[in-house]
Amino acid sequence: MSKSHPDQLGLFEARVYPERIEVGSVDLDRFRSEIKRAMSRAIRESGYDRQTIALRMAQYLGLPNLSKTTLDAYTAESKDSHDISLLRFSAFVHATGAKWLFDLVVSKAGMTVLEGSEAKLAEIALLHQERREIDAKLRRLRARPVEPKGWRQRS
Repeated sequence: MSKSHPDQLGLFEARVYPERIEVGSVDLDRFRSEIKRAMSRAIRESGYDRQTIALRMAQYLGLPNLSKTTLDAYTAESKDSHDISLLRFSAFVHATGAKWLFDLVVSKAGMTVLEGSEAKLAEIALLHQERREIDAKLRRLRARPVEPKGWRQRS
């Protein structure tokens, strides 16, 4: 049986951490719509109503309030003049628990978000890769015999 390539997945396997490529530029209207739709999905999946999410965002940011109307504008595709700031986006993720939204945003830069100890997995994989490179270099060096020079001989 032939050995498969390490990047080759089985028929029913999927990568946990997708390999991504940075996009050269984004279509602003399409990206805006994608974010707004994703935020709407996060609201539906959160189990909280919009008023509660707005309240949780305000608490996270230390604001006296944040209106449901503002939250509605952030998620309405028709409101292209109401883009959410990074700070409020972070509060929204906190309020809904939809951490996957961070991954959606950074995916355009060819990046993947790792949470908590997942970063340790990446470091372990990097060290394994470096070990393989060192082992390969050692094999190449050992493949050629070394003859000590005569002056190195002990008398």
